[in-house]
This record gives sequence, C-alpha cells and structure tokens, in this order.
Amino acid sequence: MTAQAAETHEYQVLLQGNSAGKQTIKAAADGLTEVDYHYNDRGRGDETSAQWRLDSDGLLIDYRARGKNYTKAEVNETFSLHEGHARWSNASEQGDRVLDAPAFFMPISAPPEMQGVLARALLKAPGHRLALLPSGDASLENAGSLRLQTQSGTVELVHYRITGLNFTPTSVWLMGDGSTAAVTYASGWVAVLPKELEASLPEIVGAQERADADWSARLARDLTHQPKGPLLIRNARLFDPRDLVVTPGTSVLVQGERIIRVAADAHIATPANAEVIDAGGRFLLPGLWDVHKHYAEADGPLDIAGGVTSSRDLANNTDNFIERVKRFDAGTEIGPRVSMAGFIDGPGPYAGPTKMLVSTPEEARRAVDWYADRGYVQIKTYSSLKPELFPVIADRAHERGLRVSGHVPAFVSARQFVEGGADEIQHINFIFLNFMYPRVQETRNMKRLTEIGEHAYEYTPDQPEVQEFIAFLKRHHTVLDPTLAVFEDLSGDPDDPVPPGLRPIAHRLPAQVQRNFGFGALPVPKGHEEAYAKAFPSLMRMLKALHDGGVTLMPGTDGLAGYLLHAELEIYARAGIPNAEVLRLATLTPAQVMGVDKDRGVIAAGKLADMVLIDGDPLQDMRDIRNVDIVLKGGRVFDPAAIEQSLGIQPRKQVQTR
Repeated sequence: MTAQAAETHEYQVLLQGNSAGKQTIKAAADGLTEVDYHYNDRGRGDETSAQWRLDSDGLLIDYRARGKNYTKAEVNETFSLHEGHARWSNASEQGDRVLDAPAFFMPISAPPEMQGVLARALLKAPGHRLALLPSGDASLENAGSLRLQTQSGTVELVHYRITGLNFTPTSVWLMGDGSTAAVTYASGWVAVLPKELEASLPEIVGAQERADADWSARLARDLTHQPKGPLLIRNARLFDPRDLVVTPGTSVLVQGERIIRVAADAHIATPANAEVIDAGGRFLLPGLWDVHKHYAEADGPLDIAGGVTSSRDLANNTDNFIERVKRFDAGTEIGPRVSMAGFIDGPGPYAGPTKMLVSTPEEARRAVDWYADRGYVQIKTYSSLKPELFPVIADRAHERGLRVSGHVPAFVSARQFVEGGADEIQHINFIFLNFMYPRVQETRNMKRLTEIGEHAYEYTPDQPEVQEFIAFLKRHHTVLDPTLAVFEDLSGDPDDPVPPGLRPIAHRLPAQVQRNFGFGALPVPKGHEEAYAKAFPSLMRMLKALHDGGVTLMPGTDGLAGYLLHAELEIYARAGIPNAEVLRLATLTPAQVMGVDKDRGVIAAGKLADMVLIDGDPLQDMRDIRNVDIVLKGGRVFDPAAIEQSLGIQPRKQVQTR
C-alpha cells in the first residue's frame, strides 16, 4: 500500500491539555486500516502499530498489533475471523471459538480509534447491541450532539455512550460522516482528537461531563437510602482506633448526619420512629480513608461500595473536578468526602498531566494561590519541577495554610525534599531512591521504577544509613503515602494481567474490565530476574521498618477504587504491622493528618456518621476487610451489593439487614 493510495487522518493525544503524542490513521481503498499510536506519559505510554480489516457489518475479521504497552511491555496481538471461526492471541489470552452469532473482538492493546470502530459496528447492529469477544457484550446509546465552530467552519459531533467496556458508559464522539471525532478517558484527563478540534476540547469534555453527571444522579437517587428519622445500629462489635479496643454488644444512634450516642445495647432504648439495623455481631469500624486518588467516572461508587467514606485526590482536571466533589457532597453523585490537593509540575518532555506547569517563582506562587483560593488543602509537586522552585512553593503553601507533598523532583534526594519544606512523600520508591542518590538523579522517566526493581533489595532496614534516614523522617514528622499495592502490581507476573491484590475479586468484575487491569507488571530485563523477584519483599520490609521507627503512614491506592485499598491494607498486615494498627492507619490517622479528626476517624457522639459494617473480623484476618456489608456516609445508608450490581459486578453474597 502506498501513501497515495491511503486516506490519512492525524489525531493529537493530549494529557490535561498538553500535547503528549499522536494517533495516525491510514485507510486504504482495499479496506486495510493502519494505525500508529504513541504518547509519552512521564516515560510510560503506548508505542503500537496496528492494522485491521472489517466485514460489511463493521466487525473485525483481521487484526494485528505490535509494539509496547503503557509500561513498555512487548505487544504482539492478533485476531482472525474466517467462516465463523474466531482465533485470537495476545500476552495473556489464547482463544479459538466457532461463532453462532456476530461478535466484536475488542483488542487489549488497541489504539483509541478502535472505540470509534466499535461504535460504528454497534450502530449497524440490531438494537445497537453486540456480543464481545472473548466475553461480555456492548450496547450503544445516543447522548446528543454538539455544534462547534472550528477554523474550517461549523462541525457537528454526535456523542455516543458505549456500555460494556467499563464500570460506567464509555464516551465516543463521531463526525457527521461517521468518522471518529474524539475519544476521551478519565473525565477528559486524556483526549485523542484532530488538531482542528483541540480548541473545542473544553466544550466536548463539558458535554461529556453533563451526561456522566446525569447518569450518576440517577444512580444516586436509586441507591442512596436516607432514613426519615433516627437510625439505630444494634449488636455491633465496635472498633475504636483510639485505643484499638473492640467492644461487642454496642449500639450506635444516628440522627441526621451525626452520631448522637454510642453505648451498650442495653443502655440505648429504641426510639419509636427509628429505623434499626441489626449488626448481628458484625464488625463496625469508622469509614475508611484512601489518601491517593485521581477520581474518574466510577471511582466514587466503587469507593463507597468498598467502605471508603473519606479520601484525598492528588491530581485531577482543574476544569471540572471541583464540580464532581460538590456533587459528592450534595449526594447527587455517590462518592466519599474528598480533600483536594493541587498538582504542580514544571514543563518538559516528562511533565505530569496538569495545566499548572511553572518555570518561575512568580508562576509557582500564582499556582499555589489559584488552588488555595478554590478550597484545595494541599499542594502536590512532581518530578519535572525545578528543584529551586520547590521551597518557593512550600513556603507559599504553608503561608496559605496548605500541606505540601509530592514526588521528589528529579536531581534532588528525598532528604533535600523534606529539608525544602515537604510535609509528606508520595510512593515508597522515593525512600529507596534517596539511598541511590546521587548515582540516580534522573527520576522523571522509568528509572524511578526500574532502579527499584534492580536495586531495592540492596537496602535493608538494619543498615545504618537506612536507620538514620528513618530517624530523620520521624524527627521532621514526615508522612509517607506508600502505595504498596501499586508496586505489587508492577512486581507481578508479566504473563498474568491481573494485579496480585485484585485476584481475590477479579472474577466478579465486568469481563472487559478484567482484561484491562492496572498498569501491568514491569518487563524484567534479562539477567535481573532475581533482583526483581526480591524487590517487593524489600519494599514490605522497609514499610515495617518505617512504621516501627515512628514514621506516619497513610494508606492510598493510586489505582482501582475501593478494592485496591483492601489490598493495600492486606499488604501492611502481611508486612507485619499488627492488624489493629493497620485499621487505625486507615481510619483515624488520615483524619488527624488532614486536620478533620474533629468530625471523622472515630465512631463517637458528635462525629459524622461515617461507618462500615464488615462481615468477619479484620483483626484476626485482614482479608475480611473486603466483606463490606453496609456503608454509612453522613447518616445516608448504602448497600455495597446494590452499587456493585449497578456497575456490572457479580455479587459476593446476599447481605442480610432489616
């Protein structure tokens, strides 16, 4: 095929509005489509070339893709359909099936254009519904149109929402001629669209956000129960993170959004008009925290279903995220109470996905003020920030009453970061990188991960320099947000796409979600297999040493909402931190660090009624933290099983309440 024989379309890949890569589509007259897709997300990002052919119904009959995925693991994926016989192969799947009805194969490593291909196939399908291969099904609905003014004139885009690819509907925008106009992910965090539509991205994302908000509002109306009068929880085993004591036979009386009394069952009479929940001896603890979030479409409901009633978002879309938090607070969208942290980085090839890229002290101060003026409580800096600007940001943030944390900027050690004013460090890898400094200084790229794989085992808690640094962190009251479950994922089996921490629940999740888990394991360089195998156990030992050394830890995920927090807490327990202390880290500790312990972190009179009822005993087995039966946020009652069902998740068991 020659360039003259092909019709070529070029799309920009934008991360938070910043150019990060391209998708180039060549469609030939003989039906062959070739796509080159690449983008750079802080050293990660896909680099794939794919080609395919479709039948008259828009279904794939031949597909081939090669290159590297987001974590730079090799991609080699194929699919063929001949006389009703489908065959497919990729790093984690081998399939061979005779089809008795039309079906659409959804590649794992497909470029964004495949969303448009699926949308067009669904438009042709009866009832706009198709079976998906290897499993699941997809349906399509028209969510309206949008007229935009571009340099070449007025264009009309049609907004379609595909159900079946994720927990919530996936948006695809088509031109009037049916060609793909735009694909956006994670509430506009990532957008793929032609250059002529770049200026219209806020309008596209805004329309998509309104559709998402309408969907979320319907979900909230259906799944939120607000008691008309008092609510009484009886016969609970109540966990108090202040003294780590569990008290059986306990009742909790709630009026409105607050707890008004906690006492033994015999000491609280049932009000005449009260709604009663019989805990049946189940484990009742304060609502959980997740301190490392980046909220997108399904995260709010997933968090509530997982018992997370408070959280902290550490980087999000500055155009629309505040509105989502307001919806969480108003109850028109299911989600926890969110403390917002503003994200600041410096420009460059590895810049983080934010519009707040600063190069001068004046720009740095203005960025801090922008966040402070809008109710943010913390600043998170990133790896491309000029080292000399960090103290400027820290000073201004502290002047405005904000906490400061982040990735340790490149060319700086974690010690220098703390000395420059950091209250907190994100990710445990930066603790290890402190010991590798100055040998390793360029941490904007994959080295911040690969150096851990190759050398983490070399740094053990008994070494004097490690002990001294732990004492340094304690002396400076530095908090650590370790995100161990993410590193367990990165250290997992390259041949198994399911993150280790999600394997207990993976079979319950929607079929297509199961095929697209997490970041995936890092590829292991030849000759470094033994070092990589030792890396994650080394991280766990360091976590325990930090805890024992008095460094404050706060559990966060930076991954799949709800379920990955359970995995994080299990890792803490596996590392040797006593289970009761793990539960305190997930409840009271973040409330204290974030300055909201007046209202949260404990089940006590006067506190907000944020509680989780667990079937089991996480003090004996932390895996029981996954058995969330009932969640209360501000006195509103949620049934996790009903939330999960609305998101396409298979039931754990029948929850019994009255």
